Amino acid sequence: MNKTRIALGIEYDGSTYSGWQWQKQHSSVQQVLQEALSKIANHPVTVICAGRTDTGVHALEQVIHFDTTSQRDIHTWMLGGNSYLPDDVRITWAQWAIDDFHARYSAIARFYRYVILNRPIKSALLRKQVTWCHAPLDADLMHQAAQHLIGQHDFSSFRAQGCQSKSPCRAMYFIDVYREDEKVIIDISANAFLHHMVRNIAGVLMAIGSGKEPIDWTQHLLEVKDRKLGGITAPPDGLYLGGVYYPEHYGIAKHPIFNKLPDNAQRHVWT
Repeated sequence: MNKTRIALGIEYDGSTYSGWQWQKQHSSVQQVLQEALSKIANHPVTVICAGRTDTGVHALEQVIHFDTTSQRDIHTWMLGGNSYLPDDVRITWAQWAIDDFHARYSAIARFYRYVILNRPIKSALLRKQVTWCHAPLDADLMHQAAQHLIGQHDFSSFRAQGCQSKSPCRAMYFIDVYREDEKVIIDISANAFLHHMVRNIAGVLMAIGSGKEPIDWTQHLLEVKDRKLGGITAPPDGLYLGGVYYPEHYGIAKHPIFNKLPDNAQRHVWT
């Protein structure tokens, strides 16, 4: 039978999951999605995501695709899938995809948001949705420091020591740091990200924003290319995969934040 490719947008709270990727002994977002969609398809379904998220990391919009031989209305995949999903995972949109669409390899850029609650007292309600920092942060200073990271660089100082990517190089398109009342927010977009790259950048920017490190520390870390000199890895709680941008012919709606992308932003497959 002919297979049909379907693309879905996924929102999830990663607090109770061991990350995106399926694991034998731990619950994952991929696992609950595959179980739900397999029930709708009436055959085993394997889903491919745009970007794997770590333990405790959330998604405002993860993008996935899968192939199926089942004939279902497009809304059935969303509504029916949600009926089988736990409350902390939701399909927010569904659409037919052309055969060469790939959630990961077709992407031009990813957008992550890191949310810091910057006040003296931790939150009882947002304890798994934000990272808490009691020391006052200068968001303007953090924004200035972040601009050193824009462009194509070797991000060795910002990758996890166990990162399996063959290349430490990435193209950073924009980083905006701003304050909304008690929250300091980091919006960051690149063609792809290394393991723990956003959390390591957040840790560096918080050290600068609190006055522990100078504003040019980001530039220095790019030059030394040494993770051991890069400070702490910020917690996962405040990290969200915010959206994924694809070439227009795939018909995937573009998050408005991607209007900031430079004209030379191009698809590149990183390993």
